[in-house]
This record gives sequence, structure tokens and C-alpha cells, in this order.
Amino acid sequence: MMKKALFCLAFAAMAGTAFAQVGSPRNMKFLGVSAGMETNTISFVPKIKQTLHPEPMFGVSFRHTTEKYFFLICGTQTELNYSVRGWTELIEDGSGNEYSRVTHYIDLPFMAHLGVGREIRGLQGYLNAGPQISYLISEKEIYGGAEPWDISNRPNYVVEQYGKDTENKFDYGITAGIGAELHTGMGTFGIEGRYYFGLGNIFGISKTDYFARCANGTISVRATYMVRF
Repeated sequence: MMKKALFCLAFAAMAGTAFAQVGSPRNMKFLGVSAGMETNTISFVPKIKQTLHPEPMFGVSFRHTTEKYFFLICGTQTELNYSVRGWTELIEDGSGNEYSRVTHYIDLPFMAHLGVGREIRGLQGYLNAGPQISYLISEKEIYGGAEPWDISNRPNYVVEQYGKDTENKFDYGITAGIGAELHTGMGTFGIEGRYYFGLGNIFGISKTDYFARCANGTISVRATYMVRF
């Protein structure tokens, strides 16, 4: 219930920004593309040690600037992204085994966009924040390292994840990013760092399931290009 409440609160905050018209009205629309790299981990309980898992992402964005309230430029930003997540285990039990899982998602963030700086020509800093829903389209397990595969000495004998397909393809959570962009006559060029905190779990977490939590957490850096229309 707490996770659902946080998700709904984030969505309400985004919607409030979209419809509140208490400042100087704007009607500026932007369409753009983005591409970058991200690294994902899964917050397993019981814990599984992990290392960096860099993967690509790319997508399209639509932004609607609706008002300027004092110095704050307010609007919304909706995206449709293709992202590669998963995790890479840090196996230190002397087996020499290696394991990673690659998961492919379609992401749909609905974010409030708050900017400070130049609107037409010049530099602007901004914050994007809001809820995100995602859907798993494919996944692949990668076993490597020394053979034969030996799981007898895994810490706390956490091996339930091996060979187990993702049970919850639908994912949801909260995302937020901080960035800067340069508005020019040829379009808007930007860079942004973003974090996604998953509220859903990839496996079941009922009393009869093994894991108590197994949610995505993603850090990404992306470059953007947008044009006003």
C-alpha cells in the first residue's frame, strides 16, 4: 500500500504541474530524441552482491511548457524509451563462475519538467521527476567463467534466481533527473543524469516466495536533442 501511495502521489504532482495556471502562460511544444548509457542493479532481499551492469538506452520525448512562475519554467515531459537493464553478479566464492542477466524494457515516464534559465536562446538547468511504467519484452541469462557450474559455496546459498524467468513483466516506479540544455537556433542540446527507483518486483514476493524484495534501480546518463514546433 505504501508503494502504491508513493506512485499515486508522484503522478498527482506531475498532473498538478500540468494543469495549474497561476503564472505567466506559455504554450511551447518540443519533440526530441535521446540516447545514453545506464547501469542497473536489483535490490534483492536476501542480498546478492552485484557489480556495474552498463547497457544502452534510447528514446523519444515530448515536452509541453505551460507557464513561467516567477523564475521557474514549468511544464510536463512524456517519453517512450527502450532500455536494457538486468544485473551482473559479483561471485566471490572461489568457483570462478560468472553470471549476468540482460532484460529489455519499454519505458513510459510521465514527468513534471521544471527549468531555470533562458527560454529561447541560452543555457537552462532543469529537473524532471514523476512516475514511470515499464514492460519487459525479452530477457537472457548469461552463464560464464569456470566450468563446471558450481553453486555449492554461494553466500547464504542464494541461488533461486538462476534459471528463473521474470514473473512480473509489468514494472513501475519513480524517476527523477537533473540536467542542463542549450537552446540554439538549430534546436536544443542537453545532457541529463537520471535515477529510477523501482517499486515493483521482478519475482513474486508473497510469503511462499523466496525473495522479499527484487526491484530495479537504474542510474543513467543521456544526451538529448529537441526541436520546438
